[in-house]
Amino acid sequence: MQNTANAAGTDGPELVDTAPLIEDLYPALATLREAGPVHRIAGTDGRPAWLVTRYEDVRRLFADPRLALDKRHAAPGNYSGFSLPPALDTNLLNMDPPDHTRVRRLVVKAFTPGRVEKMREPVRRIAEELLDAIEPDGRADLLAAYAGQLPIIVICDLLGVPQRDRRDFRAWSDALITPDPARPQAAKEAVGSMLRFYTGLIAKKRAEPADDLLSDLIRVRDDEAGDGDGRLSEDELTSLAFLILLAGYENTVHLIANAVLTLLDHPTVLHELREDPSGLAAAFDELARYEGPASLAIRRFPLEDIEIGGVTIPAGETVLLSAASAHRDPAQFKDPDEFNPHLGRSGHLALGHGIHYCLGAPLARMETEIALAALLRRFPGLRLDVPRERLRWRPSIRARGLISLPVAW
Repeated sequence: MQNTANAAGTDGPELVDTAPLIEDLYPALATLREAGPVHRIAGTDGRPAWLVTRYEDVRRLFADPRLALDKRHAAPGNYSGFSLPPALDTNLLNMDPPDHTRVRRLVVKAFTPGRVEKMREPVRRIAEELLDAIEPDGRADLLAAYAGQLPIIVICDLLGVPQRDRRDFRAWSDALITPDPARPQAAKEAVGSMLRFYTGLIAKKRAEPADDLLSDLIRVRDDEAGDGDGRLSEDELTSLAFLILLAGYENTVHLIANAVLTLLDHPTVLHELREDPSGLAAAFDELARYEGPASLAIRRFPLEDIEIGGVTIPAGETVLLSAASAHRDPAQFKDPDEFNPHLGRSGHLALGHGIHYCLGAPLARMETEIALAALLRRFPGLRLDVPRERLRWRPSIRARGLISLPVAW
């Protein structure tokens, strides 16, 4: 793999080939991490970006106020990420303080730990019903039939999305997260469909509010519309609904599926957790570290020239923080390429760090633990239904998720 030089600028070091990051992620990241803390690559938008690979730097930069999320801080011509309309793009992943602080405070009013805890029994019921449906067949694509179903049902129940409106959501999500090169219009079509969906759903909830998160967010928006410090714009409201549904679905799907594969690869740990499901709470952090669903954090833009590991990155250039590389950094974790929940290795970044730490983290943790506990209890003979080498990961340097997970029991 071609290494970068310690230089900066658009016309600076040669770009690292990102193909190995798709073909064999962790060995490719190890090569980069050992070669240096920062490398120049082609980013997720095809433009040059700086990839940060070592745990200490990644964790520190997650919380560094000099790195902005707002795309307006990108240098002209430096970033060309997928364009969303303001009604979907005005969300927390594109905001910095003080807007981020204001909007997150308003969301917290509706997204309470109490509401998440009230969902524990409904989540258990949903998991059992999904397993009831596939159990007689003796085999299934667990990603499509279980890991991909549970989070969308849970998050739609939380937001109050009617069942009839849920059928197209996974297709829309896949079109945005992993675009099909053969269908370049699919992502734009998905955006249009999502915008119509959210706009219509908010109108319905505003006319007929219910006991759900979206109705609460609408009340926050309408009740405080006259308060300058507490104002939530209509675009911010729609974007929040979009972000909660997309993030609550996408990350949890692959948290669950990646965890199942990891346990199948480690039958001794799988047996231990089947015998004592209470260990899943501790195992969650190791599962998230070892095979988390997001290889990269959301892109960031320096507000000023910054130095990382002796490399100066100019203001406005794109910075990508590699959580996947940080999680396998031997300077932070002993034997990082081994999966071992008994070591108590804390400090993973799978759900973020700092002011952008995932709001839905408690829900994602609860769903994953319940999904795994139910699966291990119900299907003691769970095994892969294809040779391990036939499993394929999505072709993305950003998202770490399987295309399918065929299992039998």
